Amino acid sequence: MEMKEILNRMLNHEELTREETKNILVSITREEIPEEQITALLTCLQMRGVSVEELLGFRDGILETGVPAILDCDRYIDVVGTGGDRKNTFNISTTSCFVIAGAGYKVAKHGNYSATSVSGASNVIAEHGVKFSADIDILNRSINEAGIVYLHAQLFAKAMKFVGPIRKALQFPTVFNLLGPIVNPSQPQAQLLGVANLNQMRLYSQVYQRIGIDYGIVNSIDGYDEISLTGDFKVTTNNYERIFNPSDLGFETAKPEELVAGATEKEAKEIFDSVLENRALPAQKNIVLANAAFGIQVMEKGRKSIDECIEIARESIDSGNALNTFKKFVELNS
Repeated sequence: MEMKEILNRMLNHEELTREETKNILVSITREEIPEEQITALLTCLQMRGVSVEELLGFRDGILETGVPAILDCDRYIDVVGTGGDRKNTFNISTTSCFVIAGAGYKVAKHGNYSATSVSGASNVIAEHGVKFSADIDILNRSINEAGIVYLHAQLFAKAMKFVGPIRKALQFPTVFNLLGPIVNPSQPQAQLLGVANLNQMRLYSQVYQRIGIDYGIVNSIDGYDEISLTGDFKVTTNNYERIFNPSDLGFETAKPEELVAGATEKEAKEIFDSVLENRALPAQKNIVLANAAFGIQVMEKGRKSIDECIEIARESIDSGNALNTFKKFVELNS
């Protein structure tokens, strides 16, 4: 179908099919669509809102045109946030991943450099001297020997480079901001996702149901795209939907300033290290425990209570297993 016809349908507020958006993405990577038409498409989608089918189609296209990461592992989880909440929090999801791996669960963390905060997942990992790789032997060795592998998005999602300049010029979020969490090239069987608002929670919950994986989606009511413990937060999974208060988990309410990453990547690295070394502020440790616990509950398919999962996460830090897991990961990937 010609892009002219696609754009006319978009102007009439019609939705595209999954196959159509997949084909559009593939055409973009072949440089068959002019930048002006891509700009128009992204703008129309942002004004109207993307449908589940359209988002799945773009996901199909990115995975088909990208580099796969076929891991020699039966079951593993990714913990990720949509980003863009502009709260400049420390690396909560990434730290949680090492706590989950330290508790004996396999993790395939997908991430990138930060767009809106001081330190993204790739920033804090690189600060420790880790070299990013798409070599499948290195990746499999990492997940099998350390229990965790890191997949740097830029090495896998080849389509993103074709829309990078357009996204930068537009200076507003586009459908590609929504794709990051669902294009992990290893296609994990479980995922904990932090979203910045309840509209995104509804969208991703439908997407995960269509993909058919075990999932947990979390949102702090005051706008954090993770469990911040600064107030009430909502969790939706395959098994339940509920609003929690920090006190429900036995935690104190955190202050926003206790979540801040600092002003530099080195400051963010120091907080990351302090949690794994069990010398962080109580609020920083508790926030990681909460996020890791819900990830563990997803891996357990909801068979363990959240209190049990918190204790599993706590043991990972207190025993030194989370730190040892990270040290092994760095050793294998430097």
